[in-house]
Amino acid sequence: MKTSKVPWDKALIAKFKGQRILVVGDLMLDRYVYGMVNRISPEAPVPVVRVIKEKNMPGGAANVARNVQALGGQAMLCGVVGRDPMGRELLAVLDREGVTTSSVMQLSEVRTTVKTRILAERQQVVRVDWEDQVRLRAESLQTMCREAVLAVGRSTGVIFEDYAKGAICPDLMDAVVSAARRARIPVAIDPKYNTNLNIKGITVATPNRKEAFALARIPEQTPQDDPLKDGALIQVAGILMKQWRPSFLVITLGAQGLLLMTPSRGPWHIPTVAREVFDVSGAGDTFIAALLLALAAGADEKKAAEAATCAAGVVVGKIGTAVCTSRELMAFYQMLVKTGMDVVRR
Repeated sequence: MKTSKVPWDKALIAKFKGQRILVVGDLMLDRYVYGMVNRISPEAPVPVVRVIKEKNMPGGAANVARNVQALGGQAMLCGVVGRDPMGRELLAVLDREGVTTSSVMQLSEVRTTVKTRILAERQQVVRVDWEDQVRLRAESLQTMCREAVLAVGRSTGVIFEDYAKGAICPDLMDAVVSAARRARIPVAIDPKYNTNLNIKGITVATPNRKEAFALARIPEQTPQDDPLKDGALIQVAGILMKQWRPSFLVITLGAQGLLLMTPSRGPWHIPTVAREVFDVSGAGDTFIAALLLALAAGADEKKAAEAATCAAGVVVGKIGTAVCTSRELMAFYQMLVKTGMDVVRR
């Protein structure tokens, strides 16, 4: 086993500022309703939440773009929202965050996905979703592909954020990946269970453990205490490496951190560095935003994964769909330097 002290530094974080990252995927509006519970409803055995405040936040691929922006990059977003009040609200929130939304299409045939979380004293009581599967008309799909390819030409990296809502389809994926290869910029994808996508030759894929087993078509097995000795996990990683041929693969493992594999070396295990966990919502969004920013800024796969793990470690210590700022990541880095924490095992 080999370990390494913190191998990335503030110079890498400073380079995030010069990156222009295109985020392509399923856009959502996350609504948070905060309140207090003092009694049980007389109509049913459920708590009555007295609302104190409400907040709207970008969700899905929109939250990835928001994280890119918070970390110092310039995020450009490509996707679709409905021509409805929630779609207009999502675009307004993104504009306030500084995200470029000129490649987001507003379509009457689409309903904006909205996820409403009702919380009482930091405890989520219920989540209510309004969503439809996106099915674009041929003309709308052609326009979206054209807009995305043009945006690639202004980018230093691309992120596909697939929440299985239908925005990412084979035609869009092929058009953007081809344009990114011509531009020689890194491409990352956070896949779900969409096996129809051709993602061969991308830079990195970041499925979680459950998704990795499903995409490898192997029944998920109980995790081992040591990911490097988890035979089933290593097998799945090998299958996905052969199937997708990425420059490297990251399988996120929740509390166990992540497993990283390359065609020529590995696997590596990078443990979680979270100091406390309040809410894991959006941690994957933060992870892939920081990962791609680091790659676009010139980091190798291991340094990029370590920086992304730290950014996710910051976010899980917050409530709700949150972001990690460049300043927070810098402070986390300085804490690791001070403690001399080991962050990678091989």
